[in-house]
Amino acid sequence: MRNRFIVAYDISDAKRLRRTFKKMNGFGEPLQYSVFACDLSRKERVLLEEALTEIINLREDRVLIIDTGPLGGRSGGALKTLGRQLVPAARDVTVV
Repeated sequence: MRNRFIVAYDISDAKRLRRTFKKMNGFGEPLQYSVFACDLSRKERVLLEEALTEIINLREDRVLIIDTGPLGGRSGGALKTLGRQLVPAARDVTVV
């Protein structure tokens, strides 16, 4: 089962900020510069947390992970946009 997560971060160093943004692009879609929507399984969430822990400085930076619930459930209506609507980017799928 996959859940939708909102991940927001505040990184105090420019190099770590760029690395965090690049890493987050592999896990979800950007909603704002430092806010992502990620549809993740339990295993993927653990992988995300491990990847971010390797990048951030735990004393200076902050990452907030919000679980909005299962896909197809409440999470579908959990986000509301005022103004310019979000358009999910097309993602290429590679089967290995």
